Amino acid sequence: MKRTMFLDTSGLFALLSDKDPQQRRAQELFDANSGFLTANYVLAELHALALVRRIPRRMVLGYSRKLLEQSDLELTWVGKDLHTGALTLLESRADKTYSLCDAVSFLVMRAQGETEALTTDRHFEQEGFVRLLPA
Repeated sequence: MKRTMFLDTSGLFALLSDKDPQQRRAQELFDANSGFLTANYVLAELHALALVRRIPRRMVLGYSRKLLEQSDLELTWVGKDLHTGALTLLESRADKTYSLCDAVSFLVMRAQGETEALTTDRHFEQEGFVRLLPA
């Protein structure tokens, strides 16, 4: 049964990089879903991560454009309210090491009723979501 899942930075990176040890499993999970959800902050974080990990810039830009053109991807654009909500979440979780991008992702998932994320990030589990890829 196909369903929707949230695409996090590490999951998208696994799909992008043939050197990522999670690529095969990430592709299987991706193929088993019919819809996807993410936020523009995730795409910005993916761009930075891919460049740091020496993925050619042209490849990263092409992948980013392809994601924007996917009709089965619901992309949440972060505005002031969502950004502020993420800051509030971070302030309430002072014992955690969540990033701003993580906090935005959690809020987007909750707003859309999503529980599963294509990610290796343990922070998703700490917030009660299902992490689909091992670290």
